[in-house]
Amino acid sequence: DAMDVHGGKGVILGPGNYLGRSWQGVPIMITVEGANIMTRSLMIFGQGAIRCHPYVLEEMQAAALPDYGDRLRRFDDVLFKHIGFGFSNGVRSFVLGLSHAKIGSAPGDAYTRRYYRKLNRYSAALALVADTSMLVLGGKLKFKEKISARLGDVLSYLYIASSMLKRYEDEGRPAGDQPLLAWAFHECVWRMQMALDGVIRNFPVRPVAWLLRALVFPFGRREVPPSDRLGRRVAAILTAPNEARTRLMSGAYLTPSANNPVGRMNALLPDVIAAEPVERKFLKAVKSGELDGLDYDAQMAQAEQKGILSPAERRLLARVRTASFEFISVDDFAPEEMRAAVTKKSQAALRSVA
Repeated sequence: DAMDVHGGKGVILGPGNYLGRSWQGVPIMITVEGANIMTRSLMIFGQGAIRCHPYVLEEMQAAALPDYGDRLRRFDDVLFKHIGFGFSNGVRSFVLGLSHAKIGSAPGDAYTRRYYRKLNRYSAALALVADTSMLVLGGKLKFKEKISARLGDVLSYLYIASSMLKRYEDEGRPAGDQPLLAWAFHECVWRMQMALDGVIRNFPVRPVAWLLRALVFPFGRREVPPSDRLGRRVAAILTAPNEARTRLMSGAYLTPSANNPVGRMNALLPDVIAAEPVERKFLKAVKSGELDGLDYDAQMAQAEQKGILSPAERRLLARVRTASFEFISVDDFAPEEMRAAVTKKSQAALRSVA
């Protein structure tokens, strides 16, 4: 996304391109410590399904007890708890699906209570679908990597959504953060819905899939991604100085130093916003023919002479234009510089061989 925004500046390598090396390093983040596709398909859900389940591990331990009587009593006790757990999740999924997660007790304030209810609904749905998958597919589940991956997606988005709500609570429930929370939460919930739908659509035992769909989506898929209107509200927060934007950037390195163009961009933002009405006034004068200079500097000088711009406004526009040009410019190297760099590398290579 950053490369899309920066265009050519993100393509041409050089001192001014602070994205290029990060782009080159992305494969390292994808593949080291296990490729992302392996993590998603096998590790998130597959390796945690037994350890994180409240009863499966206990059932396996009970089945391994040496004494037959102890083994039977312990296994039956855990098994009936597991069955009750499964029925409870089925009922919860169906009832919360019927009401579209509008009922039930939930923490939070009046704004976030609906979000907690949605988490309740999808956590129950995940427990039901995961339990059913383990029961019906057994050991074959680890070979159904796309089903395992989608269950892992639901778990991941539940975790992300929970983290967002925790941050909102820890920050003191700031009203300015609500559009950001709403956009991100709707995106998570929509992705959870689509992942569960993908599991059910591709479940190999079709009668079980039909039952799961009736329990999880009794009225079909009703979650939608964030609206464009909400997206515009989020964009407005991100492109103007405000407390929500400051909280979002907490921990980022934003010192406006020579080697930190992002910090300099951020420091320039108040000037960019202050320059917008001045620039509109200037461009209106250009379009109306009041300013007939052949280049930007000549037009600016005319605007000041005619009183269209004050000296302070002219300096503001010039400062913003100069900085903006720096931020969008790509690195340019003279042929002599390129040849010199190649020659130095060649000489170094020859010395290493010698």
